[in-house]
Amino acid sequence: MNAYTDTLTSPIGTLTVVVNGDGALTHVLFEGQSPPAGAQADADRCAAAVTQLREYFAGERTDFDLPLAPAGSAFQRQVWDELQRVGYGAVTDYRGLGGRIGRPHAARAVGRANATNPIPIIIPCHRVIGANGSLTGYAGGLEAKRLLLELESRAAAAVAA
Repeated sequence: MNAYTDTLTSPIGTLTVVVNGDGALTHVLFEGQSPPAGAQADADRCAAAVTQLREYFAGERTDFDLPLAPAGSAFQRQVWDELQRVGYGAVTDYRGLGGRIGRPHAARAVGRANATNPIPIIIPCHRVIGANGSLTGYAGGLEAKRLLLELESRAAAAVAA
């Protein structure tokens, strides 16, 4: 698999985007996460993803329009597809997300699929919280999750005003 990368500075740290040879996004990596072996830097191939992430962090984008190619099991992809239907500025919990895919008692499996999401932010796993409203695990750290939810909350409130 050919993989191409570029990085961007964001309010939650340096992010690396990875696209495949067809230009589809395969990963968004947080600081300290390594791209696939053999990946080559290529800002041009990654430009759309970098631009849309910058627009998101500037509060100018509420959804993404990128080809995605996350590798995962059928169940993981089902969870990730449903995550993309959780609206900007909204949250759900693991059980609720399970219910949305017809598996209300699979909260643990949904949580594991959420944790293995290779394209965070764009596939918005940060919008999943604990049943009691608490912030729960996030690959980028709980502070990053809090910042993403606050960014979306502020931007959604500004649009509603």
